[in-house]
Amino acid sequence: MNALRTLRNASVYHGGMESRRWLVLAVCTFIMAGRAQVIEFESAGLKYKTLTHNGVTIMFAPLPTHIRDYAILQVAISNGSPVSWSIRPEDFRFERQDGPATNALPARTVVNTLMEKAGRGDVIKLISTYEAGLYGNTQVRSTNGYESRRQNALAEVGSTKLKAAAAASAIALVATKLAPGQSTDGAVFYPNQGKPLGAGHLVVNAAGEMFDFPVEVEPHGTHAN
Repeated sequence: MNALRTLRNASVYHGGMESRRWLVLAVCTFIMAGRAQVIEFESAGLKYKTLTHNGVTIMFAPLPTHIRDYAILQVAISNGSPVSWSIRPEDFRFERQDGPATNALPARTVVNTLMEKAGRGDVIKLISTYEAGLYGNTQVRSTNGYESRRQNALAEVGSTKLKAAAAASAIALVATKLAPGQSTDGAVFYPNQGKPLGAGHLVVNAAGEMFDFPVEVEPHGTHAN
């Protein structure tokens, strides 16, 4: 009887330990499943990273073309949540690995610079690079992004020179409020003396969450003046 009782107690003990072990495993699996992961993919020669939090998806890719004193990222945001969220270029902060953090410039600042100071060659290069990345990426389907801004801008100007500048300025991401199911795209500009951003983190405060993307050093040969 004593041997039988000992065997039964041992069975209960090990059964309890096994149950606790499975419980811990289940909790860890749940936590890992709930922690969004950065996904990387390549499209039209650009290397994108995408992350989803709270139903909102943000993706970005560094543009190889640098204009004036800016480093440029192409970004796209889609709202798959049941509520509306506001997006601003200033919400995109780049935290350098070996230097201070920098917020992207407001759209008005960028647009004024492009309209006043960008040369024709800069404008053509920027438009070509941005459109190649945008139209070549099947993951981006904006409801009110660059294409709609470009059409509105072209409708408001007359001269050929202004049309080119207006098209380029339409690339800049503007502050917008995305209703459920809506999406947008645009470029965010960082003053960086025309150099790549380098290594660090792109941190975006949006949808009540913090999107954190690691950024590696751009390979040599992708920098275009």
